[in-house]
Amino acid sequence: MSTVHVIDHPLIQHKLTFLRDADTGPKEFRELAEEISLLMAYEVTRDLPLTDVEVNTPVGRARCKVIAGKKIGVVPVLRAGLGMVGGILSLIPAAKVGHIGVYRDPETLMPVEYYCKLPPDIAERDLIVVDPMLATGGSASASIRFIKERGGQAIKLMCIVAAPEGIKTVQEAHPDVDIYVAAIDERLNSHGYIVPGLGDAGDRLFGTR
Repeated sequence: MSTVHVIDHPLIQHKLTFLRDADTGPKEFRELAEEISLLMAYEVTRDLPLTDVEVNTPVGRARCKVIAGKKIGVVPVLRAGLGMVGGILSLIPAAKVGHIGVYRDPETLMPVEYYCKLPPDIAERDLIVVDPMLATGGSASASIRFIKERGGQAIKLMCIVAAPEGIKTVQEAHPDVDIYVAAIDERLNSHGYIVPGLGDAGDRLFGTR
């Protein structure tokens, strides 16, 4: 079974409080989501391999570390996942960005892919799939499956708030994909919203309803 990492850094928890607040407007919501994503990415990439190099400092030679040529890919789940991309790119500007869109068929209730554009060398990259909310887990699980079908192998899922039900769904479908979250909330309500959650992340990011 995959591992769930709860990133409880004080700065993340502080910003998450304001992200949850119903009085936080779209501009502030976008800024907070980006800042939280940057801080979370710091932990998500903690296990990147390093290699030794030598550089000339102003006073001599120094043996130092650099990332060992590992390529990173970020894949937001449309549309809310877009709000997390900027923060990650400010930390890892060389990362390539793919996009994947999934909707739920109203009759079968099964996830359906409507858009997918990924880096051509996806099999060679460490991929971070991002979506602010992990509610039922259906969209996240389907997105990961679609990525795997196109050759993606090293995948992590990064969400800001998760419900236990969503975590269970992803772990059962993808036991090889570790999950990184800032908070695990109580449950889902009858409409599939996380309680207490923060509402519809996409609507709050873009000022829609």
